[in-house]
Amino acid sequence: MADTPEVTDVPDKKRYEARLDGALAGFADYLRTPDVIAFVHTEVDPAFEGRGVGSALVRASLDDARRAGTKILPVCPFYSGWIAKHPEYQDLVYQSTSTVKD
Repeated sequence: MADTPEVTDVPDKKRYEARLDGALAGFADYLRTPDVIAFVHTEVDPAFEGRGVGSALVRASLDDARRAGTKILPVCPFYSGWIAKHPEYQDLVYQSTSTVKD
C-alpha cells in the first residue's frame, strides 16, 4: 500500500486529484485565470482520512503555482487554514491591488 499520495493536475476536470494505490483518495477543485488559481473546494474520501491526502493536494498544487509564477486565491477553508500553518506559502496568496472605492 502506498504511503504517499500521487497528486496530478486534471485540467479537463478543473481539479487536482490525489491517488493512493490507484484509487481516487481526494481532490481539490479550482477555477483558473491566466494570473490566479482560486481553490474552491477540497474533498478527501473518508476511507483515506488521516493519511495526508489533503496536505499532499495543497502542497502539490501550490508548488505547481509557484513554478508557473501564478498567484492563488484560497477560497476553500482547508486551503486557507493549511496556508496559515505553512507561512512559506503565504507569498503565493493573491492580494488585490485595486484602488477603486465606493
